[in-house]
Amino acid sequence: MSTYRLKSLFAPRSIAVVGASPRELSLGRVILTNLHKAGYKGPIHLVNPRYPEIDGQPTFPSIEALDSVPDLMIVTIPAAEVPGLIDSAGALGVGAAIVITAGLGHGPGSLSEQARLAARAHGLRMLGPNCLGLFVPGMGINASFTVNSPKVGDLALISQSGGVAAGLVEWAASRSIGFTGIVSIGDAIDIDFGDLLDYYALDHKTRAILMYIESVSDVRKFMSAARAAARVKPVIVVKSGRHQQAARAAATHTGALAGVDAVYDAAFRRAGLLRVLDLDELFAAAETLGRLSPSEGKRLAIMTNAGGIGVLAVDCVIDLGGMLASLSAEAVAELNAALPPTWSKANPVDIIGDADANRYSATLRALLNDPENDAVLAMNVPTALASAEECAEAVVGIVEEERAGRLPLKPVLAVWIGDDGRAAKAFDDASIPYYGSETDAIRGFMHLVRYVEAKHDLMEAPPSVPTQFVSDTDTARQVIAEAIAAGKTWLDPLEVNRLLHAYGIPVASATLARNGKEAVAAARPFLEQGQAVVLKILSPDIVHKSDVGGVRLNLVSEKAVEIETENILNRAREARPQARLTGVTVHPMLVRPKARELIIGIADDETFGPVIVFGRGGTAVEVIDDKALALPPLDLKLAGDLIDRTRVSRLLKAYRNVPAADRQGIELMLVKIAQLAADLPEVRELDLNPILADETGVIAVDARVAVTPVEKGGRARTRFAIKPYPREWERQIDCWNGMRLTVRPVRPEDEGLYREFFPHVTEDDLRLRFFAPVKEFSQTFIARLTQIDYARAMAFIAIDDASGQMLGAVRIHTDANHDKGEYAILLRSDLKGRGLGWLLMQTMIEYARSVGLQMIEGQVLHENTTMLKMCAELGFKVEADPENRGMRHVALDLSTERPLAPAAEPVG
Repeated sequence: MSTYRLKSLFAPRSIAVVGASPRELSLGRVILTNLHKAGYKGPIHLVNPRYPEIDGQPTFPSIEALDSVPDLMIVTIPAAEVPGLIDSAGALGVGAAIVITAGLGHGPGSLSEQARLAARAHGLRMLGPNCLGLFVPGMGINASFTVNSPKVGDLALISQSGGVAAGLVEWAASRSIGFTGIVSIGDAIDIDFGDLLDYYALDHKTRAILMYIESVSDVRKFMSAARAAARVKPVIVVKSGRHQQAARAAATHTGALAGVDAVYDAAFRRAGLLRVLDLDELFAAAETLGRLSPSEGKRLAIMTNAGGIGVLAVDCVIDLGGMLASLSAEAVAELNAALPPTWSKANPVDIIGDADANRYSATLRALLNDPENDAVLAMNVPTALASAEECAEAVVGIVEEERAGRLPLKPVLAVWIGDDGRAAKAFDDASIPYYGSETDAIRGFMHLVRYVEAKHDLMEAPPSVPTQFVSDTDTARQVIAEAIAAGKTWLDPLEVNRLLHAYGIPVASATLARNGKEAVAAARPFLEQGQAVVLKILSPDIVHKSDVGGVRLNLVSEKAVEIETENILNRAREARPQARLTGVTVHPMLVRPKARELIIGIADDETFGPVIVFGRGGTAVEVIDDKALALPPLDLKLAGDLIDRTRVSRLLKAYRNVPAADRQGIELMLVKIAQLAADLPEVRELDLNPILADETGVIAVDARVAVTPVEKGGRARTRFAIKPYPREWERQIDCWNGMRLTVRPVRPEDEGLYREFFPHVTEDDLRLRFFAPVKEFSQTFIARLTQIDYARAMAFIAIDDASGQMLGAVRIHTDANHDKGEYAILLRSDLKGRGLGWLLMQTMIEYARSVGLQMIEGQVLHENTTMLKMCAELGFKVEADPENRGMRHVALDLSTERPLAPAAEPVG
């Protein structure tokens, strides 16, 4: 349901406490006390049939007995009574409930499920059960059983753990950190991470969103909401359980590498979330990202009055993946004029122990003007030769001076060792991030770097249909279908080769041999050309061939081939008496002395679905543990980023007498494997290991593929946590006047088209579309229109092929239950009445039907007669909006199939 009725939760006009009690230390007593102490100004109704009054305030025997309907209900009654209460409250029109009560159970038939269904039937939003509660300091709401209330601030915290939330309230209070809200979601049977991310993303008072996560259930909803929120403000995550082992034993190297936490890490990265390791780092990251504007680049300039701490800072920059900036000739000249001759002449800029305020000012100004760096870290170690407070004020003065004349200002961070609080106050008043050590400061700088990188990744929208290659999906599906029909769970090498060839993935050839003589016949063509061969055991019951001595390399004679074939079969019989032995496969021995061994694979994660794995290959992949994971779909840019996150990426470059490996070939192979995962949901695991990569190309030496049957409409592409760009909805349309249009889904890079489009729309048409005057088109405003996830939202734009100009757009946003969608449309004002609106509306309706929506709804200003007329002709039911007399509610029922109305006028 996303943000539906969440206003009743976060800004209630009245509250009812069901289970309020006079008993000391009872939940009902503590929550009532906390509400009063926090200063909530609205009416608080008390419901408890056991007591006629509590602290002089009359109580009511039931929720139905209240003289008015509250917006919010806080529930502390026994678990067995909760479902009935939710049903009664929902029927009365209560907007939201916080269920503190635990013990409702899980699964079908449980009290929890009964409460969820009752809430959904009435549209009541429910937080919990089994949660700590809710804090909205700005509203004076502490609906929890904590000791203290948090201060008002600009951070939002969403926690899956009530204990962690309670601890953070106390932790933050001691550090004067404030919040717009703290939410403990408990069992999250209704309101979950996705809903709250949507809410706080749109809350202008919230500067950054902090999250404590143990697990995610509704992955599509979470990823969609997280990506949307991360586009407009920092979202910082602590995830517990980093060192838990996978719940199942992995059958492939890829599966072993794709541990549970590693998959979460890949998901957070793809969603644009910044992951930190602990609570200290959580708030440190919020401090940095909240005070500094995102800035491109990771080149850091360091200025200090103590050389030793400067060297420590350099070590930390390199350890954390940053870059030490160089100094331009102009900056060196400026510093030579301002500093003593003994200054360091390099970065870090050591301005000597007696540095005063003037020296700090001159140095910072020079570094801010130097194009060779992206940010500046100013550090101070107190000495008796200069005032640390005056030096801090000098830094503040330069920053404020530069802010007045430079937009945007480079990030400036500060470390004042041993400060007594006066320098910290100066930095705090100037919104300059301040840290207690060089390590904390550089970690803060790298948070900024990673945040900017994550926002760039959010701009990537890989297509559902590849453009870099053509795959033979019919052959691939046939291979899979035949194997599943035969009862196989693993493809044999011959089937694997057919599958990979269908996607143009190079793999060493394989020939089946059932005995030594057949093996000799298969090996002869290679041996006659002087090429050695490889033998591998073939059995549906033996996955890791080396474990049973089932691989023999570098065989150069027919006799050796015949003998080793029999030896392999005999060893396999001894090691695995129950295994079914088909024979051996014969392969050419690939000798590439300067090739790098890599691994590429698909792992199937229970939460996030298919995951792509890349890393250092070979038999010791788990020991080496050099890998990176990514969620599909991939394009070449995302594939390149995946490679760059491994240590082996450095070996792909040329060194000494070793030419560079074919990196483009590796990237393309990753894209092909990701596409295979999209096309063939039956592929549960895939393992290409080793892959040999050198200057001549890339080829898989060994491959394993696990398959499982999939119910129609079951796993398919819905298994992807991120929906690919739907290229199949791109269309070209010829118009009556010779104009040719392209109608396609919007893409992140369409911001420029929107900027050129809006000047062609009158102020009145903008007001009719957005229900309010639009004064400016900020990057954030346009990003919300162009950066969508294609899962919960879809937008189509019409482009004139001749001019390349955008002519109009229509969008639809589905509810969390994927039953209804709300639409909006906007055209160039000079093109109204020419059929373009019909074209876009029909495209949107066709799309809504294709994804199974039952209803399309919209709100239209009563004065927008053109839109109301078109809606009526398209079959929409037009009614007055009961909550706003100036609005009309329009709805199109899609539950029954019927043809679309023809366009009133030709497009053109």
